[in-house]
Amino acid sequence: MDLFSIVTALVVFGTILFLILGVVAGSGTAGNLARQRLDAFRRGAEPEAPTATRAAFGDRVMSPVLGGAVRALGNILPRSMLRGVEKQLVTAGEPMTMNGFLTLVLIATSAATGFGLLLIVASGATIGPKWIAAVIGLGVLGFIMPFWIVRSRARQRQHAIIKSLPDAFDLITTCVEAGLGLDAALARVAEKVEGPFAQELSRSLRDVALGKSRRDSLKELGVRTAVPDLMQFTNAVIQAEAMGSSVGTVLRVQADQLRVRRRQRAEEAAYKAPVKMLFPLVLCIFPTLFIVILGPAIITIMNGFPTK
Repeated sequence: MDLFSIVTALVVFGTILFLILGVVAGSGTAGNLARQRLDAFRRGAEPEAPTATRAAFGDRVMSPVLGGAVRALGNILPRSMLRGVEKQLVTAGEPMTMNGFLTLVLIATSAATGFGLLLIVASGATIGPKWIAAVIGLGVLGFIMPFWIVRSRARQRQHAIIKSLPDAFDLITTCVEAGLGLDAALARVAEKVEGPFAQELSRSLRDVALGKSRRDSLKELGVRTAVPDLMQFTNAVIQAEAMGSSVGTVLRVQADQLRVRRRQRAEEAAYKAPVKMLFPLVLCIFPTLFIVILGPAIITIMNGFPTK
């Protein structure tokens, strides 16, 4: 067994282990300190100030090391890529911060590379071009995986918003035509409808309650979700308010258009279904049918030939 591969695998494994321990220890220590301060406030006592001697190893050593590695990774990656990732995180509902995403990328890349080196050590093979290419491929896969996860979550969230828009807009239109204001109608939809669209509506209403104009709040709603139908709705409402038109009429037209587009998307998916079913039929179902149907006939024909 090659000594260089053993040392490399041990170093990578130790690095990954310390990174994980540092993240876990840092989060646990922060939570414990917060609970201690809250308990002190409930008792009416003066909370103790955290000292440097009481800090955990993760806060003193691992957190700065991990933070430096994350900052270095952020400086290496292109700014356009980081801006795209930031937009994807916003569209996905901000499941993590940008630093958290970079930390996930760093850990996933290190874990995938370390796994490849451990496979070399476990197999007892020497490091060659094929193994080096395999380790690099695993590292690239670990680097790409967080980007794919965030993009997939953003698409799922957009699909959920698109699916809930027609019913939500019908409810908004009904509330406005019944005499409610637009803000009250949006608040009623945020209460009755479940899913990402209701969450985004609640966030927009909170922004309006904190002093932001409804125009800016609706624009940010369309930008955050990146759904074309919702962006068209917000633009139509903003234009109707600016021109003094009837908001109820605009909402009715938008709701009708959304239902037409939903029917068109359903028809498009139905037309695509036969093409998508062709590959499983040809590769999986037809060979099995041929074996079941033609197999006995081939065996009978082969038995019918005279043998020497």
